[in-house]
Amino acid sequence: MNSRYTERRGKLGSMLPENTAVVIAGASTQFRNADSSHAFRQDSNFWYLSGFNEPESTLVLLINENNAVQSIAFVPEKDELKEIWDGYRAGPEGAMKDHNFDLAYNNTEINDRLPDLLAGRNQVFYPVGKSQSLDANVIEWIKTAKSKDRHSSTIDIADASSKVGNQRLIKDTDEIETMKKACMISAEAHVEAMKFVQPGMTEQEMEAFYQYQFAKRGGRFSAYTPIIAGGENACVLHYIENSKPLKDGELLLVDAGCEFELYASDITRTYPINGKFSSAQLAIYEVVLEAQVKSIEAISTKNNVMDAQIVSEKIITQGLIDLGILNGSMEDLHAAGAFKAFYMHKIGHWLGIDVHDAGDYMEDGEFMKFKPGMITTVEPGIYISSSADVDEKWKGIGIRIEDDILVTANGNENLTDLVPSDPKEIEALMA
Repeated sequence: MNSRYTERRGKLGSMLPENTAVVIAGASTQFRNADSSHAFRQDSNFWYLSGFNEPESTLVLLINENNAVQSIAFVPEKDELKEIWDGYRAGPEGAMKDHNFDLAYNNTEINDRLPDLLAGRNQVFYPVGKSQSLDANVIEWIKTAKSKDRHSSTIDIADASSKVGNQRLIKDTDEIETMKKACMISAEAHVEAMKFVQPGMTEQEMEAFYQYQFAKRGGRFSAYTPIIAGGENACVLHYIENSKPLKDGELLLVDAGCEFELYASDITRTYPINGKFSSAQLAIYEVVLEAQVKSIEAISTKNNVMDAQIVSEKIITQGLIDLGILNGSMEDLHAAGAFKAFYMHKIGHWLGIDVHDAGDYMEDGEFMKFKPGMITTVEPGIYISSSADVDEKWKGIGIRIEDDILVTANGNENLTDLVPSDPKEIEALMA
């Protein structure tokens, strides 16, 4: 289990110059109010390279000759009294034993020890600008390191976040299995929600239902604040108020996914609150569904990350023409970006430890080709607000359909297809 983190640290070291250092700070406890804290959630890069889940910790990697990596952790000290209140602490000894760190110290020692570790290094890599306190600390550690050897060369500062992000972009076997579990939990929750919803409920009630379904299956936390958007609220892309009543005859757009062992899932479904699509709702829905199906087909190692986007844009443009919402030729309207009035976001994003996961979309100045082990969302949508200059029957309709797609050597695998997206299957499930 813990060897995976050693391997990841070694892989990162192989991509960096010799005689350098990497400093990655873990997350701190965040307070909701007074002394009431939020549930702790570890920094994603720190977790990816360490698997250590205690706050106020720091990981230092020394890249030595032949790119050999030495790992040093600064962790909360072992304190029996604090353990009574807050639970188990590994301490330096436990951190070394259970997480394969070469050395570990109390985090209170970092200002004394880190300058010595950095002394004589050519470069220090850390996430520049992510934290003002870390920026200040790194500068002070380097100043102190140089003061110990006035004849030493300059210690340059650089950022290795992109390298870590692109390493995270390709999921290993363990990560894929964990994410399949997260996706299954969320998919089952969406299925149950479709059967549960009734007119007269509130968005908040449905939010609570989703969170309950996640938690009972092992996904205690949502990967992000759920979007529970009834009616025209679905036209607000990041709607999280989740407080309005659900009305008979309207649609419910739900964008919700759980986090399982720190890995995210991300599913969106749009379904009729009363269990039956109206003719106008169905017409828009079928355009979005076609765009999603065809875009998923474009997720392959033969294509780059922009290809699916273009597929979705053209299908949605043509669909809006067929419905009389846009007028003109598909080619001209697509080139002019006319669809953006109703479909204004990208087709998807990387998925992993973060719901909008790390990793670049460009490589060598071109859109990156899909590679086996990548996981991306595919989530086209159409959103027609009440202020849009369209026929009255289309107003207030917002529809998005989203699934989580694993890129494979031979194509892709839909990790969330347990949730029906075909409108007839949705209506049958809700009957």
